[in-house]
Amino acid sequence: MSEAKPYEVLLGTLDAADERTDTALQCGERVPAPWESAMQATCECLSWRGSLDNLERRQTEDRLGETVYSRFPVHARSAVVVAHSLMDRGVIDQDELKSKMKEVRARLERE
Repeated sequence: MSEAKPYEVLLGTLDAADERTDTALQCGERVPAPWESAMQATCECLSWRGSLDNLERRQTEDRLGETVYSRFPVHARSAVVVAHSLMDRGVIDQDELKSKMKEVRARLERE
């Protein structure tokens, strides 16, 4: 398997994500943030519709999360890896992702 190359549109979000400084995933009674729950639901829908299999996504998250995107916070990696995988599959392209990210940022700034 060839080594995955990072997408610049994803690496550009690292400044806003606070680069990872921990060395281990904290265990315990952690309540997921609302975006994490929404992300999990989106992943379930993608799997159900055949766009991105859950097992394959988890394996990709393990591989890319500890290599290409290791500087991202542990809990943000799933979103980054899903975006990476969807771009690899041609479901979305970098311009579409940039546009959607801009739209979401504008909406959050209004709230």
